[in-house]
Amino acid sequence: EDESEEEPKLKYERLSNGVTEILQKDAASCMTVHEKFLALGTHYGKVYLLDVQGNITQKFDVSPVKINQISLDESGEHMGVCSEDGKVQVFGLYSAEEFHETFDCPIKIVAVHPHFVRSHFKQFVTGGKKLLLYERGWMNRWKPSVLHEGEGNIRNVKWRGHLIAWANNMGVKILDMISKQRITNVPRDDISLRPDMYPCSLCWKDNLTLIIGWGNSVKICSVKERHASEMRDLPNRYVEIVFQFDTEFYISGLAPICDQLVILSYVKEISEKTEVECCARPRLDIVQPLPESCEEISSDALTVRGFQENECRDYHLEYSEGESLFYIISPRDVVVAKERDQDDHIDWLLEKKKYEEALMAAEISQKTIKKHKILDIGLAYINHLVEKGEYDLAARKCQKILGKNTELWEFEVYKFKEIGQLKAISRYLPRRDPVLKPLIYEMVLHEFLESDYEGFATLIKEWPGDLYNNTIIVQAVVDHLKKDPQNRTLLRTLAELYTYDQRYGRALEIYLTLRHKDVFQLIHKHNLFSSIRDKIVLLMDFDSEKAVDMLLDNEDKISIDRVVEELENRPELQHVYLHKLFKRDHHKGQRYHEKQISLYAEYDRPNLLPFLRDSTHCPLEKALEICQQRNFVEETVYLLSRMGNSRSALKMIMEELQDVDKAIEFAKEQDDGELWEDLILYSIDKPPFITGLLNNIGTHVDPILLIHRIKEGMEIPNLRDSLVKILQDYNLQILLREGCKKILVADSLSLLKKMHRTQMKGVLVEEENICESCLSPILPSDASKSFSVVVFHCRHMFHRECLPVSNTVSSVQFCNICSAKHRGPGSAVLEMKK
Repeated sequence: EDESEEEPKLKYERLSNGVTEILQKDAASCMTVHEKFLALGTHYGKVYLLDVQGNITQKFDVSPVKINQISLDESGEHMGVCSEDGKVQVFGLYSAEEFHETFDCPIKIVAVHPHFVRSHFKQFVTGGKKLLLYERGWMNRWKPSVLHEGEGNIRNVKWRGHLIAWANNMGVKILDMISKQRITNVPRDDISLRPDMYPCSLCWKDNLTLIIGWGNSVKICSVKERHASEMRDLPNRYVEIVFQFDTEFYISGLAPICDQLVILSYVKEISEKTEVECCARPRLDIVQPLPESCEEISSDALTVRGFQENECRDYHLEYSEGESLFYIISPRDVVVAKERDQDDHIDWLLEKKKYEEALMAAEISQKTIKKHKILDIGLAYINHLVEKGEYDLAARKCQKILGKNTELWEFEVYKFKEIGQLKAISRYLPRRDPVLKPLIYEMVLHEFLESDYEGFATLIKEWPGDLYNNTIIVQAVVDHLKKDPQNRTLLRTLAELYTYDQRYGRALEIYLTLRHKDVFQLIHKHNLFSSIRDKIVLLMDFDSEKAVDMLLDNEDKISIDRVVEELENRPELQHVYLHKLFKRDHHKGQRYHEKQISLYAEYDRPNLLPFLRDSTHCPLEKALEICQQRNFVEETVYLLSRMGNSRSALKMIMEELQDVDKAIEFAKEQDDGELWEDLILYSIDKPPFITGLLNNIGTHVDPILLIHRIKEGMEIPNLRDSLVKILQDYNLQILLREGCKKILVADSLSLLKKMHRTQMKGVLVEEENICESCLSPILPSDASKSFSVVVFHCRHMFHRECLPVSNTVSSVQFCNICSAKHRGPGSAVLEMKK
């Protein structure tokens, strides 16, 4: 395969049917293309009208000799024909309109007006030794006029709009039919070539662009309007050559395709056998014109019949503008070149085995392609990959190409089985929408079971259990386990299969045997607590942390008593369970607190003391007995102090632990003077203990009590530092007391001033106020009478006579209402008299 080979731009096919019959007996001399039909002239003077498939629709016997040219108007209703014997005919294909003329010389060209069908455009030109214009005038008579002569035979003519271009032996001329002026003369470049053997090719790209090909030279000319200031005696139009370049071979025909050119070239080459120049196959090139050169886009050599005998003048190129069809005419063959469509592009890609690109192109153009189907291309791609041995890629492409077609999926699976590559396709088999027959999945699983246990386990884990017959697969696994009963992979897979089959008990047994991490998930997911009542020890042995959490989270399903009973023979596991239970709730397992004392003492002494402190249900005597038996000093000290025997506890600290700091800390906690006395008595003959006491008891006991008891001459380590610390502590206490005293005095003074200001304020007495005792208005209705009112600071008011007589020595009275709540400065009396 040639990776560098470029895809051709055109595709070719011979024009057959009627054309084949014609060219078996005759030879083509010229052809003209209309969008509706073709007109073919032959060497025997016949003109055939053909459809686009080459079928003959009409035949005209024009002359006994070669037809030189056929011309059609744009409507396709009128045709002009000229022949080698000088005959010219212009006639209507669908009307009786007709013109006949015979000249005394061969007529090489004829061209009817593009709009000949219209009455005021009844014009045509002929060319032999001179260029004649025929116009139909009054009484339907045809009037000829000479447009040009004297430069040899007219070889070619093309009429477009109001412009006529023709070629003679000297060059190419363009005539403006509106002004009847010749606007340009483009001379022939290579005058050494015989114009009858290497004729000029003319082609109008549009109404103002003429393409000229002569010899091996190409010129693209543009007709432009001349500015009014430049007119003088010059034509109002002129021609500018915008592109000009040479080709490798001689030009037999030209045609435009978008902004590019199609060039039919006549090729000669040296024969390898005879070393003589001979005719080679003609070439059809597509080139991109540049200002002074061209870029070749594609080049195809055409195998036309009889190319070995043909000359440059025997080839012609005609084209249909609307459909981009190009007709290559030679005496024995007519070949049609078409722009390649997406179907052709896909054909080429398939031919070059570029299946992935072909598939992509088909997907992009699926609405426009007619010949190909995406599925067919995809299947061919899969087959190609399989042939190359790229099984994994082929299997992966099945997902996209086969889609939801179950029949094709099953067919491909069997094909992969035949070549022993079921494993390759297993990962890509559909599992949902569509679902294949269970047999397909079972076949794949058996393949893995025979050769790859890990792969089998992976498929069981990934595939839903309803894809295959679970019973069949379980039996197959059991059979394999008979040969290898300890295979953990098969056991784990069997547990998963039991789970799919809802045989959770069996699955649980296997998981516990394997100590598999999914055992707890299985229990939770399927509520298997009834199945694990007798398997608690196994669970605890596997992962005590997870097991305890699960059991405590599901006390309603497995009671605490049941768990403790199951763990009776495994006290270490029993302790783990009860310890976590106690951490969660101090009261739930209270009936087991006595048992826990022994368990903590045996398996977890660091947590014994915290347990004793937090538990309110453990028997202290039992705990003390166990701790004393095991000589657990700290625990015994705590229990003695909790039972009220602080002096024994302190004694144990001093004698057993000999830790003065702990003894001092214990004494601080108990805050008992007698305990401090015992501590001082025990420490008085131990200098290190005295140092500890001097450093720590300053804030609880008067240090003088200790200092007076120290024997003279006793050496006490760091005595000076200890005494300095005592003095510093004392000074600190004095400073704190003085500071507190200042704060209290300042606060007292502030509050006293506030109270004084409050009591000095007046109280407004109005007519609406009432006596709180008799509930009558506080002020008399007759203001002239004398009255006496008592107003308390609490704002309660009384008539003097309504207040009860005080039995106390003090003359200070209090509000009857407020005195029941409290007595204070705010309830004192404020007497008002008049």
